[in-house]
Amino acid sequence: MERLIPQTLSDAATRLVESLKMNSISEKVRRGHMFVVKQRNIHWLADLANLYFRMAHIPIRFWSKVEQWQRWEAGCFQMLNGDRYRAFISGTGTVLAEKLPGESLWEHLNHGTLTRPMLQAAAREFRRAHQFWSGEFRGGWSHGDASVTNVIYDPSSNRARLIDFEIIHAKSLPTAARQADDLLVFLLDMVGLVPSGQWLPLTLTFLQEYGDGGVIAELRKHLALPGGLAWIWWGVRTNFTNPAKVKRRLASLSCAIAKLDLYKVALTARAPETTSLDQSPANEPRGFPEQVRALSRSRREQRWFARYPEKIIDENVTALLHA
Repeated sequence: MERLIPQTLSDAATRLVESLKMNSISEKVRRGHMFVVKQRNIHWLADLANLYFRMAHIPIRFWSKVEQWQRWEAGCFQMLNGDRYRAFISGTGTVLAEKLPGESLWEHLNHGTLTRPMLQAAAREFRRAHQFWSGEFRGGWSHGDASVTNVIYDPSSNRARLIDFEIIHAKSLPTAARQADDLLVFLLDMVGLVPSGQWLPLTLTFLQEYGDGGVIAELRKHLALPGGLAWIWWGVRTNFTNPAKVKRRLASLSCAIAKLDLYKVALTARAPETTSLDQSPANEPRGFPEQVRALSRSRREQRWFARYPEKIIDENVTALLHA
């Protein structure tokens, strides 16, 4: 099937990103405030890129309908940055968003000025953003295009903020998977540009400050290079870094994550119960109730005890029913 896909489809994602980000943004002063003006000029390439995403099994898409993009762009900006800045829809295909102070982390990454405090600020903002409820997803919010380009850092307040909401995750993805993809996209931007000696210190600083072990555990599942059509988009995400370098760095990060305490705690929380209780009195464990004395106060165990109270003869175990 992949052999039948024209080269224009393979290049669609890259070309669309470049055309939208370079050709649709300007700045203007309005009532004494500087605004970023985003003029959306969607054409057939947006649908072609989304077709590529579907065929490559990449769970994101561009907002191809202008009105839907306007509502999402302005709404996300207001949700995340409305404490001090504003964004609104202006006419057909236009969104105005107040310009945020500071520079994107992409600028710092390219100039060699990226620091741990900047990454910690970015991690805190991702964690904060991921705690918002999204009606669109019926779950936790996610960015969909969480590259370092879309993170603005203000040194005066040591605060990072998120911008540019042109891409959205597939609604079918669980919340943890969507949010883990945000972290992955952010790290892939760094994978080819951070000096080798700083790769693990900087990425682990970011993840530890983010602090959600469940999302980080989900991220670790995706630290491997994809094959087929998906690699084209990974090339965009990694700034076309040598695949061998990407593979090596992601493998080292995976090993380092496995040693993090927050990752171990997340795995423990997900682990199934070690004690298995069959819901039948005919299959009681040998040594009952001596074994029962050592059981924890899990809801499943309490339900089992409540169902078969006549089997409980130990006072300590009976107390579990009333704990």
